[in-house]
Amino acid sequence: MTSEQTAQLIACVLKDKKAKDIEVIDVGEKTILADCFVIATGSSITHIKALAGEVEQILKDQHARLPDHIEGYSTGRWILMDYADVVVHLFHSEERSFYNLEKLWRAART
Repeated sequence: MTSEQTAQLIACVLKDKKAKDIEVIDVGEKTILADCFVIATGSSITHIKALAGEVEQILKDQHARLPDHIEGYSTGRWILMDYADVVVHLFHSEERSFYNLEKLWRAART
């Protein structure tokens, strides 16, 4: 799977699990961190953890992919899942507004 295909699959999984404001951002020409970011909002800590669990399970079962690293699961307010070429950011609404990654990465110069 390409990075874009992986990001779109993750976005579909998140949509199926009722995540809100799902965005896929191509950052490949702006950073070496990843090719795509997938950003979504969950309605509660429990929901955000469930979103992360579903993404991890689908990618593992259907594509034999495990994240290189998961950060923030213990608090559940912002979970970052690093799949090397795709980084998933799952936010509580307050954190998403505060960090505003979409604006930051769209404004980044190439």
